[in-house]
Amino acid sequence: MPFNEYASLDGLALGRMVRDRQITPAELMDAAIARAEKHNPKLNAIVFKDYDRARATARSHQSTGSFAGVPLLLKDIMGDCAGMPTRSACAFIPATPMAADSELVARYKRAGFIPFAKTNAPELGIPPVTEPRLYGPARNPWNVDHTPGGSSGGSAAAVAAGIVPVAHGNDGGGSIRIPASCCGLVGLKPTRGRNSLAPLLGDVLGGFIVEHVLTRTVRDCAAALDATAGMMPGDPYFPPPPARPYLNEASTPPKPLRIAFSAANPLGGSVHPDCVEATQSAAKLCAELGHHVEEAAPQLNYSMLAALFDTVYSAGVALSIEATRMLTGAEPTPEKFETFSWNMYERGRQVTASQYLIAQAMLQQASRQFASMFENYDLLLTPTLGLPPLKVGTIDFMSPATTLLDEKMTSFAFACPIYNITGQPAISLPLHWNRDGVPIGVMFGARYGDEATLIQLAGQLEQAKPWIDRKPPIWD
Repeated sequence: MPFNEYASLDGLALGRMVRDRQITPAELMDAAIARAEKHNPKLNAIVFKDYDRARATARSHQSTGSFAGVPLLLKDIMGDCAGMPTRSACAFIPATPMAADSELVARYKRAGFIPFAKTNAPELGIPPVTEPRLYGPARNPWNVDHTPGGSSGGSAAAVAAGIVPVAHGNDGGGSIRIPASCCGLVGLKPTRGRNSLAPLLGDVLGGFIVEHVLTRTVRDCAAALDATAGMMPGDPYFPPPPARPYLNEASTPPKPLRIAFSAANPLGGSVHPDCVEATQSAAKLCAELGHHVEEAAPQLNYSMLAALFDTVYSAGVALSIEATRMLTGAEPTPEKFETFSWNMYERGRQVTASQYLIAQAMLQQASRQFASMFENYDLLLTPTLGLPPLKVGTIDFMSPATTLLDEKMTSFAFACPIYNITGQPAISLPLHWNRDGVPIGVMFGARYGDEATLIQLAGQLEQAKPWIDRKPPIWD
């Protein structure tokens, strides 16, 4: 297969070619690895390579799934694959190969994907940029001086550069949607519980964290969710199953929708004009497509929510580090961590059980208030981010003063965490590029369990304002 032909096709198209015997999985894997070796020195998107085993798997591959033979990258957080380590970009976590696949990775493989490497992420997945001390910063294919976002930044950079059409990510405060916005991709945060975290986990941080992928096309996003969605015995909760495959929704125009939109920062800060312009342009496009669009926003105490979110996340950092201590016997000390992570760990250790439960209860109460808005509207449109992609090095994670509530982070990623708090689905779409040629995403959120409407609208917008032919400078 010609090098550029591989990169120009989405995952479903490549899988179809394999099933039709127009190409072999081994040829696809060779193309993906060649492209990775060409672009990764500039991007630092890939941090662990499992090429030999992936090539052997590709040579004997027999799957007839939707993504038959398609190379896949797994994030170095929760992307557990037998034989590969999962380090969460943290030096304290040893590079020990996992003994078994997570259920999610097993489902990827059943759909035909072949994992071949792990992608860069921030230490313990906390910040909205990907600049870990362990691996060094990942870079944005649209401008390598800027971040691809975080925490699924390595995955996003690789997809945007055409190394793979689909890469694994997860989202606990925007970690799929933020890099999707920075890199000009489709990034869906599914409903809480849509993808099982079996077998090692029931939920994480009361359901904040969900798993999915980053893609260049809506249909790949939808088909990947078809491949992985569904509960496992022992899951603590799961949403209602979809009425029909999500892939069908990607080509089904939605009924006229009631869409609320707001380009404001509910924390009171400013929003960059490029992000305001992207949101207003998306609102206008939706109206032109026949949807009822009006300016409206939920009325919540976002400053209080941010503090509660910080409490829960700090406890989660303590959980990660204490669990590693229990499993390895290693003693956590400050020099093994970035200062930012260590400070969160120390804060998390001080959170009492009652404080944690009070924070969760108050967040659940706010979730009911936020969800009530969707009794009058089908979707809420906002900027995905408050700023274009930050320059690498904007945030100093070795500074004792840097916290999760640092203004540099909250002004950048203020819009995303509410959907992790409520469990509702939300999607970032690449509908806008600024005058510097950098992508600016917009985000649509829906009712709990209603990925179908998001995917329908995303498919309609993709047709109305296609983005697939836009390529970053690093592409060739």
